[in-house]
Amino acid sequence: MKPKAAIEPVATEAAHLVDRLERLARAGEQSGGLNPAQWDALRYLARANRFSRTPAALAEYLATTRGTVSRTLASLEEKGLIARLASDRDGRSVDFDTTKAGRALLAEDPLAQIAADIAQATQNDARLFADLLQRVLRAALARNQGRAFGICRTCRHFRRDAANGAQGPHHCGLLDVPLSDADSARICAEQSPAAA
Repeated sequence: MKPKAAIEPVATEAAHLVDRLERLARAGEQSGGLNPAQWDALRYLARANRFSRTPAALAEYLATTRGTVSRTLASLEEKGLIARLASDRDGRSVDFDTTKAGRALLAEDPLAQIAADIAQATQNDARLFADLLQRVLRAALARNQGRAFGICRTCRHFRRDAANGAQGPHHCGLLDVPLSDADSARICAEQSPAAA
């Protein structure tokens, strides 16, 4: 058996800091009558493109079961924060989207306080910090055989200004569909990072 490489103590400290930040972010999530899982689902649906707002994609993104996601979505729907929509791609499937009430609640998202702290700590230039976290996330996803769920326009299948349709100026080469500017700025379950 190959021995594990020694982990630098500062890397362990960084992991503890990420964990503590996550707990602090969660501390404010009881506001708005939502539990942490409901906040996560609402955030995901607000950030996901139209191809990625399915229960299966949400379950994969949150690394949880479809049953748990189904109960979470039902609860958000009962609260009027999301709406169930017939899928454009498959008549048997459903998609979800945030409602006006859901978007209004997201304007009060407790995670925004952590974002403000990051902006202040990085003097409003969090690009390097976000890039480092993205690399850590990619390593964790690879180890756990998870999907990237990255921003559409950073995907190797994204074609800028390539569509000739009313639904958008861009094109997804994987799904062979036009993309709007809005969808291209959202996360996608099918995202495959473009080569650096």
